[in-house]
Amino acid sequence: MGVDLGRQVAQAIKQSVAYGLEHREAALNYAMQFARDMDTDVADKFVGMYVNRWTLGCGEDGRRAVDELFTRGKQAGLVPAGAGPEFLGQDGL
Repeated sequence: MGVDLGRQVAQAIKQSVAYGLEHREAALNYAMQFARDMDTDVADKFVGMYVNRWTLGCGEDGRRAVDELFTRGKQAGLVPAGAGPEFLGQDGL
């Protein structure tokens, strides 16, 4: 996809997530049609685990965590020696 297009896609996703966080109730109401009879309170907690401020940018803590994950994967022989994460932009996007 290339870095420039990757940044454009990442920015569009970030804007979409930010909009959803700013309009949480409407976003949750939309998502409920896919919830398969899940209670709204349970769905809200579930969504909150995966769509939150960390979704908008992982920051330095997140980057260190991803680096550590790759390091451990290499040590375990699960990740090739030359592999590593690639971050687009300042906040990992």
